[in-house]
Amino acid sequence: MADAKQPHLNGAYYGPPIPPPRSYHRPGRRSGCGCGCCLLNLLFKLIVTILVIIAILALVFWLVFRPNKVKFHVVNASLTNFSLAGNTLSYNLALNMTIRNPNKHIAIYYDSIEARAYYDGVQFGTDTLEPFYQRHKTTSFLNPLFRGPSPLVLGSSELAQFNSDKAAGSFSIDVKLYLRVRFKLRSIKTNKFKPKIKCDLKVPLVSRRSSAAGFETTRCDIDY
Repeated sequence: MADAKQPHLNGAYYGPPIPPPRSYHRPGRRSGCGCGCCLLNLLFKLIVTILVIIAILALVFWLVFRPNKVKFHVVNASLTNFSLAGNTLSYNLALNMTIRNPNKHIAIYYDSIEARAYYDGVQFGTDTLEPFYQRHKTTSFLNPLFRGPSPLVLGSSELAQFNSDKAAGSFSIDVKLYLRVRFKLRSIKTNKFKPKIKCDLKVPLVSRRSSAAGFETTRCDIDY
């Protein structure tokens, strides 16, 4: 039996077609920060806009109302007693003070006023003054009074300074005002502020005072 003829392959034999390899896309994070960055950018722009608006309003307020600093002065001081026996100080100090509000549209509520007197950084007297309301472009008057015995403990150098001041007949006394104030701009009232007023005084004893060495009007400093 004759062998069956094999088909002519004409070269190499090819099997069934092989499908192309599938490309797999591995899930990962998207580029950029998406919604988080958008929210941050929006928040940043909002904050900048608010700050710009506040700056513009402050500038307009200053241009329209031109607020000026309130001025505090001690125009007279009467010291009739300032003697130290042991660690007890006897004193009698009366002050005349002026408060000038130079503002044309701003009034001030003085809700609380406490005056304290210090010698060499040590407090020896205090006086609570009556609250009051100050209109614009007016001058008000305060009369703190410090009187009585009070403990006053001084070191050796401070005691030597006290004796030197006593011999000279004039004492360096600091008076501070602790305030609670509100400002009124027409019908608008601000929240309370707590400024401190410091007056560095050189006060002569009345018994040693002369026309050439009297008390000089002293301007006080304001610390907001």
